[in-house]
Amino acid sequence: MTTAATKILTVGSAAGSIRDLFSKIKAIDAKYGKFDLVLCTGDFFGPLKDAGDETKEEDDISLLLSGSLEAPLECYVMQGDQPLPAKVVEKFAKTGGELCKNVFLMSKSGIITTANGLRIACLGGTYDPAIFGSAEAAPGFMSPFFSYHTIDRLLSNTLVKSSNSSQKSYSSLASIQASASSSQLVDILLTNVWPISISNLSSVPLPDPQLRSIGAPPLNEVIRKIKPRYHFAAGPSRFWEREPYAWEDEEGRVSRFVSLGAFGGVPVEGKKQRWFYAFNISPIVAATTPAALHTNLTKNPFLESAPRPFKRPLEDGGSGENFIFGNNVQQPAKRSRTGSISRSHGYSKVNQENLLQGTSAGDANLRRQDPSCFVRIFADLFTSTLSMTAQNVLSHRTITYAKSAMKYTPLHSLYECKIHLLICEQVGHFVRDCPTRDARGDTGGKKPKPGYVCRACGSEGHYLDDCLVANQRPPQGERRGGKRGPPKEISTDECWFCLSNPNLAKHLIVAIGSECYVTLPKGQIIPTQSAADHVDVPGGGHVLIVPITHYPTYSTIPPDLAPPILDETEKFKAALTAMYAKYGTVPVIFEVGRLSAKGGHAHVQAVPVPVRLKDKIEETFIKEGRPLGIDFEDDADAALASCANGRGSYFKVDLPDGRKMVHLIKDRVPFSIQFGRQALVSLLGTPDRMDWKACMLSEEQDRADAQEFKSAFAPYNPEL
Repeated sequence: MTTAATKILTVGSAAGSIRDLFSKIKAIDAKYGKFDLVLCTGDFFGPLKDAGDETKEEDDISLLLSGSLEAPLECYVMQGDQPLPAKVVEKFAKTGGELCKNVFLMSKSGIITTANGLRIACLGGTYDPAIFGSAEAAPGFMSPFFSYHTIDRLLSNTLVKSSNSSQKSYSSLASIQASASSSQLVDILLTNVWPISISNLSSVPLPDPQLRSIGAPPLNEVIRKIKPRYHFAAGPSRFWEREPYAWEDEEGRVSRFVSLGAFGGVPVEGKKQRWFYAFNISPIVAATTPAALHTNLTKNPFLESAPRPFKRPLEDGGSGENFIFGNNVQQPAKRSRTGSISRSHGYSKVNQENLLQGTSAGDANLRRQDPSCFVRIFADLFTSTLSMTAQNVLSHRTITYAKSAMKYTPLHSLYECKIHLLICEQVGHFVRDCPTRDARGDTGGKKPKPGYVCRACGSEGHYLDDCLVANQRPPQGERRGGKRGPPKEISTDECWFCLSNPNLAKHLIVAIGSECYVTLPKGQIIPTQSAADHVDVPGGGHVLIVPITHYPTYSTIPPDLAPPILDETEKFKAALTAMYAKYGTVPVIFEVGRLSAKGGHAHVQAVPVPVRLKDKIEETFIKEGRPLGIDFEDDADAALASCANGRGSYFKVDLPDGRKMVHLIKDRVPFSIQFGRQALVSLLGTPDRMDWKACMLSEEQDRADAQEFKSAFAPYNPEL
């Protein structure tokens, strides 16, 4: 069963010819309409012009933003392969997407839901492998590229129901607390670039054979997850419509791909390209009977080739930029199985010759291998025809081999047990026989070497990867299995602050806006329920203000996207200040803007403190920080400016009188992300509240606190 169909006109890149495009749209609508909306793919505004170059395209943009140039229909535009003009970005930041009446700019990773339930997703920008994998944050509109952050955010946004005709991806607090969208499926996807696999298994000739290799590999995984019923792209400026293909795991779901030619800009050589496409589409409400399959269906190009999920591209094996050591540092090449002992029980000719010759090089090479390989080597040697030299070598070495029991001892009495995850460096045994091999730290991971200090919490009992404070992981019994690899940035479905994470404690969310949400934390600093003698603010009052979009810190938000996020954060701060005042308290607001290998999710914490302690707040932070080497800058604003655009890490405190305290976090110097909590529990005289895990309540009690706070905050909530 479907609802009423929506009639949509999709057009190719305007490339700055906005007035002419609107005239054509008006004519097409008069002849073939009435259309409900227009989707403008590709580059709408055209390339940036030099300052002072008063061109027709710039006139069109100015007229559009001022409202003098009217769109004949409701139009949704996107970013193509050009940076957007600064005045367009400024208007987007002020209005959240509405450039003028009937013209809406979709974000780079946006999704909207129309009035009758159509889900339209957009991935703006163009693809560059180097930038895709190396960008520290999602590029904004001033960059023509997208990164893996942009992809993550798009997939995150598709998990949550979005609001109508706006850039908000979250319609109400009730909908967030009830459930995220149960499906990532969308009806329409707009991209500037092609997915790399789209031409596979198709018999429709391409307008240019080179188009087969121009696609973006990361788009393959996006398509597999959101399964768009219509996918429009405009980057190559060539028209090409592929045969439809089906999704077997979604009965009756068929996808179509259409690449549109450009309306404006420099014409491509040869045949004039078709630049518009009209179609009807209805949102699928419920399928009572399978839809009729098309006769020209092909196999699914995203499933038949069985590609792997996209990963961030590795740096080239040759010279290139190294983020630690600088530019033009030779990157280590992958070890080849040739020349080393392999899992196939073989070993290199070099090692074999060194072994048979009894050289120290043979010992050195073998000593670096997995000890289990010794058994395999000599099993092969014993079961094959050995030269007398080999037999002499074997008898010479201190090796005992029992074919039935597969037992062995070290090749050399001076073999040292060394591995970076273990603490033993004693002689006389292999790593696999080390008595400390399975030694565990206090959170269940490998036990660190003596002298190691976790830079997140200062503990000597675990590595940073196993720190519950740094990673907000559950205790040992709830840890997921699997081998630990090198730190990698957390994705949005793993982040404990992203709304798309199914494990997010949505019952603690107390307010939600267009750009941020407010939530109670687990294990508040303020005692509540049975743990408190009294509670000044209903529900405790310790809250977090969290940007909805995933950014590691506030300083890494692109400048063109930051204004509405910062503005809404300040509105929530002001609202909390007013609410706290009613209950005789003042706010202490602090932020740990720490950049790390794993990344994080930007947020600030607000804690109500009794008015009687107001004058002791600054003194307490200084006193608690001094033994830890935490000092505060004389010029807080200048210190924050030095960290802008992700150039550094910082710890910031907003004092009740409006002043700021800023500590610049030094690289390679330990800093506890719980320092803010440490200072406040000292101020409040509640040292038993230092460990948030020890302060956690049951879900039922958390819900009660959230409801009390929400009711008290409602009169001050700027979003109501």
